[in-house]
Amino acid sequence: MRKIVAGLDIGSNSVKLVVGEIYKNKVNTLACVDLVSRGIKNGYIVNPENATEVFEEAFSKAGTMLGLPIKKVVVSLPSFNLDSFMVQASVTVPGPDHVITKRDLKKALDASIADKISPNMLKVYLTPIYYILNDVDKISNPVGMTAEKLTVKAVLGVIPKKSVKPVVECIKRIGVEVSDITVGPMADYSYLRTKETDEKIGAVINIGAVNTTVSIFNKGVLTASEVLEIGGYDFDKDICYMYKIGREDALGLKRNLCLANIENAQASEMVIIKNKNDNEVRINQYDISDICMERLNEILNLCKKQINLLTKKKISYIIVTGGVTEFSDFAITLNSQFDQDAEVGQVTEIGVRNNKFVTAFGLIRYEYNEMKINNTEYSIYTLEEQEEFSGLHRKVNVTDNSVLGKLFGYFFDN
Repeated sequence: MRKIVAGLDIGSNSVKLVVGEIYKNKVNTLACVDLVSRGIKNGYIVNPENATEVFEEAFSKAGTMLGLPIKKVVVSLPSFNLDSFMVQASVTVPGPDHVITKRDLKKALDASIADKISPNMLKVYLTPIYYILNDVDKISNPVGMTAEKLTVKAVLGVIPKKSVKPVVECIKRIGVEVSDITVGPMADYSYLRTKETDEKIGAVINIGAVNTTVSIFNKGVLTASEVLEIGGYDFDKDICYMYKIGREDALGLKRNLCLANIENAQASEMVIIKNKNDNEVRINQYDISDICMERLNEILNLCKKQINLLTKKKISYIIVTGGVTEFSDFAITLNSQFDQDAEVGQVTEIGVRNNKFVTAFGLIRYEYNEMKINNTEYSIYTLEEQEEFSGLHRKVNVTDNSVLGKLFGYFFDN
């Protein structure tokens, strides 16, 4: 079965829906939609009617791109009110030889959360840390080994159901099933993870339009996360205030003139724009970049402080991603703020190379990882639909008079 997954990132600024196929551990983009959010604040539904309209438009556009409607989706929610804690359980390995299978791992994981989740909370991730064989050996992947007793130690993440219910109801209203839910940091890490990050302690920062999320990962396990209410909108507010202009003009200036650092800014590069008082204002690249760099420095300083509050352990890596990192010269300001090397987490998918899609693409990788952990198969399309999607039933009519017919006749006759 082809592993085709749809990921929905619900943001305050935009709703992003990506459909991709996992093949050889890579995501092949099949459809990508980005719409302005309505009825959504901080990733939560505040106006169900408006939010439903946006979701319906997003799924309709993606379905048109694919030629088939999307009936299942994996959703990310912000990590507000996220609670995580350690869980542990043991199971007996059946069979005469007691050979451990993926089914045994799944049984142990299920046992570890039995009666651990209160009725008002919902599981958003369960990450195994290690397994113990016969109360002796710690193993990361014991499949194929033998033991009579298998113990798992894992980290469970939960969020309040009241945060999830409105989202599920809006999506269900348009005939789409929410097949899985996780939090943004888990999706981000799923996209950005490497063998090196899976062995170290580090921070992943996502600077979005409204919020900035700072998360700590210990050997691939999300141990802490905090959402700061500051982001790309604050750049717009600063530009609006300084030049007395509207937000649309501020957005245009930010995208087309502003740099994230004054190092390469040119005072000679200038635009003339009318402010709210209908007066002409001259705005040069150096001055507006200085305004934005000051705000970016504030955000990055807050992130540094938050990292220190979330963990006292030594950080080995810092990855910063999200839409704001698309600012030209962002990396210059980033590296000037952190004592150690920090890097920009880039979205490298062909056709959609923009870091604002990191969470949506990460949802696809997250679901693929869940398939491997739980030993399951998953796709938004059935086998019959996949055949239709692949074009197996679409045949070209080749006759002797067609161009292809004449071409085939030329080769076979000569």
